[in-house]
Amino acid sequence: MSMTATAGRAHADPHHIGLVVEHPGPASKRIVTAYGFWVFLLSDIVMFSCFFAAYAVLSGQTAGGPSGSEIFEQRNVAIETVCLLLSSFTCGMASIAADVRNRFWFYLGMTVTCVLGLIFLTIEFREFADLVARGYGPSRSAFLTSFFSLVGCHGLHVSAGILWLLTMIAQVFAKGFRADVLRRMMCFALFWHALDIVWVGVFSVVYLLGSAV
Repeated sequence: MSMTATAGRAHADPHHIGLVVEHPGPASKRIVTAYGFWVFLLSDIVMFSCFFAAYAVLSGQTAGGPSGSEIFEQRNVAIETVCLLLSSFTCGMASIAADVRNRFWFYLGMTVTCVLGLIFLTIEFREFADLVARGYGPSRSAFLTSFFSLVGCHGLHVSAGILWLLTMIAQVFAKGFRADVLRRMMCFALFWHALDIVWVGVFSVVYLLGSAV
């Protein structure tokens, strides 16, 4: 082995343990974007965890008002759950279509996702409006305050997700499947699937356990 080769190896492997340490360049934009968005999602999950904790503490504080078993409509909640879980599937199909640059299936998957999300929001809005009309608004008791805060916060996220979805459709229509558009689509899909996971927690903790009390 020549002195040049030895010196080069010693520089790459200063401890002479037989392992050459490579230093690749900076991560791609897709990886950096995904990492940053995961940090955002984790902070959002921390926020929802606080709402869940508040609900768990205040769920029994009805102040003489109705409990969950008296106001929850399980049929409507079941429809909401089915719609949101199906929307997660159609969103996944749209993501796959975007990866393979198939406009038809992308538009179809996103459209169905939007419709299912709007059905979910409509049912939730009617539930809130009915409760307020019956005098069971968020100021009625600590239980209702925590209920409206948790479920309403999730509903606001779904509303923002639908606006984002429409923006993604418009961007693909105008710009095609460019790299920056695909990165935004990846972030949107992560956001939408995270909302479905949070709803599973809302459905289990708020509606199932609340109806059993």
